[in-house]
Amino acid sequence: MEKTIAGKTIAVNEEGYLTDFSQWNEQVGEELAKEANINLTPRHWEVLKYLQKEQQNQVALSIRRVGKSGVVDIKEFYSLFPNAPLKTSTKIAGIPKPASCI
Repeated sequence: MEKTIAGKTIAVNEEGYLTDFSQWNEQVGEELAKEANINLTPRHWEVLKYLQKEQQNQVALSIRRVGKSGVVDIKEFYSLFPNAPLKTSTKIAGIPKPASCI
């Protein structure tokens, strides 16, 4: 599937996750955040960069791992990305949906 995001045609799966991270940039992230009704702050970007780094290092992501990361605790993670924080944040970050997400 393809979707136009920030003026670019982006390959996405049926759930809207990017299938090619090389197509992601901060403007794409901003647009995906708007779709989720989230206004990104510098704190959001810290978490998104952490998630991207973990994905690049092939670390399996889970809410528990993110909460123990030292980057963000679980309570703040939920406040930054309400309603399914791991699914929402990974989608905005342009990385695949974690296996731990239903």
